[in-house]
Amino acid sequence: MTSYRQPGVVLTDRRFTVPLDHSDPGGEQIEVYGREAVAASRAGEELPWLVYLEGGPGFGARRFVGTEAWLGRALREFRVLLLDQRGTGLSTPANRQTLPLRGGPREQADYLAHFRSDSIVRDCELIRQRLTGGAPWTVLGQSFGGFCAVRYLSAAPEGLKEVLITGGLPSLDAHADDVYRAAYPRIERKVAAHYARYPQDVERARAIAAHLAEHRPESAGHRLTPEGFQSLGILLGTGSGSHQLHYLLENAFVRTPGATELSDTFQEAMRTAASFAGHPLYALLHEAIYGQGERATDWAAERVRGEFPQFDAATALKGDGPVLFTGETIHPWHFDVDPALRPLRETAELLARRTDWPVLYDAERLAANEVPVAAAVYHDDMYVDTADSLRTAAAIRGLRTWVTNEYEHDGVRAGGPRVLDRLLSLVRDEA
Repeated sequence: MTSYRQPGVVLTDRRFTVPLDHSDPGGEQIEVYGREAVAASRAGEELPWLVYLEGGPGFGARRFVGTEAWLGRALREFRVLLLDQRGTGLSTPANRQTLPLRGGPREQADYLAHFRSDSIVRDCELIRQRLTGGAPWTVLGQSFGGFCAVRYLSAAPEGLKEVLITGGLPSLDAHADDVYRAAYPRIERKVAAHYARYPQDVERARAIAAHLAEHRPESAGHRLTPEGFQSLGILLGTGSGSHQLHYLLENAFVRTPGATELSDTFQEAMRTAASFAGHPLYALLHEAIYGQGERATDWAAERVRGEFPQFDAATALKGDGPVLFTGETIHPWHFDVDPALRPLRETAELLARRTDWPVLYDAERLAANEVPVAAAVYHDDMYVDTADSLRTAAAIRGLRTWVTNEYEHDGVRAGGPRVLDRLLSLVRDEA
């Protein structure tokens, strides 16, 4: 282990060996990384553990500097493990460079089938035994990390002292089709709110989409398309996302000696925002996190989008209506335009067709839950359906909710200590 300091905190790199397939504990092993954080003033004390599960899928744990955001509040009473879930960050990363080590697309897809919340929870249980000596710990799950926490409550509640969930209560039984059928109207409302705030962006977006449709430029090998441009709407689910999108659009064009063109600044910003180079598992497994049973996900977001023709950019450009942005949806074309995903297209197809996904949630066990649980449910959440979250909250015995429109989906980051304080008071029945 290597320890080092940042202002107010001592950090320790921890690495754990876990089975790739937990049903075969003596088989292939992979490495999972966690960054331990403890307040510098309490580094020598015995403290309870809190494990943080990041949103995603496909993102490593946030790299904090010092005691910023919610971490400072957590370090008052916990020793924190910032876990890079398997395949992310420093935990045996899975991407276009490493996956060919597995073999061809079929071997890659079979490998990635072990990277959902069920395996992540089994990793956590092995790690907990090694860190706490068997004592239960607190889990803080953001977004997909909350999905993992609900799986934890279903599969291994004995490992949990208390559970805190922010923007991450999943439907217990919805198919991916249901998830996206509910998502597109939410996305449309967010786009309408953005255009109401920045009406000048209506014509800007139309001009950008029209230019991309005609010219199909490339930036560092990334093909810039109208659909890719629309996907920038994923920003609208965060607290400052509408403003970020507006600033991105405002300098889209530049006059050159030959013609008006998309600026290098805009093209680079669009490429960066649309690229999955830093989180390819998000694209590969995003629909798989909803897979349960024998029904394939089968590119649900793409199929369901056909039920909402107002999202078709070509149709919008033929008329005088606005070009609608999309949000947290993954489509086959992502694997054509993005060089980080292009080599993984067939792997993604195989995952989309898969029909042997294990069931993730145990409704009976959740109904008998005895672990204290508190969840922040964001009333206007673009990424996770509020109605689904509240149904799940009602299905988990003893779960206490804080329903708020003060924050968007990234509330635990934007609200920091206040959000964590509120959840801790709820879970401990102090509110």
